[in-house]
Formats: sequence, C-alpha cells, structure tokens
Amino acid sequence: MYFLFNNQRLDVNVPDWGRLASLIVDRFRTGQGFALATVNLDHLVKLAQDRAFLAAYLDHDLVVADGRPIVWLSRLARRRVALLPGSDLILPLCRLAAAEGGKVAFVGSSQPVLDRSAARLVSSVDGLQVTYLRAPSQGFDPAGEDARAILAELETAGIALCFVALGAPKQEQFAQLGRQLSPSVGFASIGAGLDFVAGHQRRAPRWVRAVALEWLWRMLSHPQRLLPRYARCFAVLPGHIAGALRLRYQAKGRAAKG
Repeated sequence: MYFLFNNQRLDVNVPDWGRLASLIVDRFRTGQGFALATVNLDHLVKLAQDRAFLAAYLDHDLVVADGRPIVWLSRLARRRVALLPGSDLILPLCRLAAAEGGKVAFVGSSQPVLDRSAARLVSSVDGLQVTYLRAPSQGFDPAGEDARAILAELETAGIALCFVALGAPKQEQFAQLGRQLSPSVGFASIGAGLDFVAGHQRRAPRWVRAVALEWLWRMLSHPQRLLPRYARCFAVLPGHIAGALRLRYQAKGRAAKG
C-alpha cells in the first residue's frame, strides 16, 4: 500500500506483525538501527501540508498502519496491511528487545510518565533493560543541539531500541536525525503510547476499539482539541479513497494484461 504526496511515494512497507518482528530482530542481531513510523489519517493530513514531515517519513525504514482508515484503504486497493497501532507495539517490541538482550530508552512525554512506564514494563517483561530516560524541555527542537546531544548519548550507551513519544511531526523528525547520528539505534515513534502505559491517559475500552470507534471515543473525551483534527481527516478521506481505487484498478489492469 502506498500514498503519493508531491509526486513522492510513501509506502506502508510492513504488512503485519510477523514481518515487522522478523525485520526488527534481524536489525538487533546485526547491530543496525532503524526508524519505525506508524501512519494514520492525521499523519496523511500533515504529510500533504508539511514538506519537512514528509521528508522525515520518507527517511524511515519501516512504516506500518496505525489507523483503521489506513487498513480499510489498503483493502480497497487490494494491497492489504494489518492494523499495528503504535500504542499496541510497545509491549511486544519490549519483549523482542529483552529476548535479544537489547537496551531500551524512552525519549519524550514527561519524567513521571517515563518513570512509571519503565517500572511497569520492566515488571511485565522478563529481562527488559530500560537504561535511558529523557523528557525534553518545552519547545524541544527535534533537530537542535539538545536533540543531537541526546542522540549522541543513545549511541554511546549502546541503546538498541528507543521509543520516541514527542508527537508528530517532532518524533519522526527526531528519528530521521537519529538515523544519521545514531546508526545503531532503532527508533519507534509511538505518540501518546507511554502515557497509556503509565496510566496518565486513558485509552478507549477494548470493545470500543474492536468496533472501530476509538476515534469517536477520543473525540468525545477531548472535543475542543480533537474535533477540528478529525474534521480535517474526514475532509481528505475522499481523495485517498479515490487513490486506493486507482491502485485497485491498476492492479486489475495489469492482471488482465498478464
């Protein structure tokens, strides 16, 4: 599945958890870093408007589908990808890191969230080593001197996996720079994922997620903040539906010629 922005192609290039786990374990074992992005409809809005954000995304090694609209569009295009929300990836990625003996870092959010998340995950995952926590100050520049200092520390500390909880686009831009300055570190951008782990934010109940209404639950919980965001998301959805249909008919045409 892919999306086009300014004639540039952004691929959702990891179709499911099995493939993602295999790729990341291979990176751990070879000492190669990576940058993992979790694309959703809100990101598609930002990617169309922000060239720096798009450039950061295009520099990511691994892109998965964070939102159900991405999954539905992939089905419409007949290029199916599975739903892999960033928040749901934290625990399984920690298990992979622990199994491979890799050190884990948290960058972003707030210090209380980082401390509580680390304590909860270490108690849940045998052998997990969370050895680096950093909550940047307000107004953190993901390409500034503080960011460069953090990235140098991550590389020196031998971090295998760094969860980045700075929100989009900062987290993806930080990971983009990290691929240059910390080549042995794997970066996973997970938004508010650590806040959910720590219990500082409440996620939608499982039954709400199961019926694909987490977006509505979140919007009703924070209407002033999220109603404008979801309005922008719905506004771009018809164009992406048209794009998915073009992909579908292109594949059908190629099959007919073959």
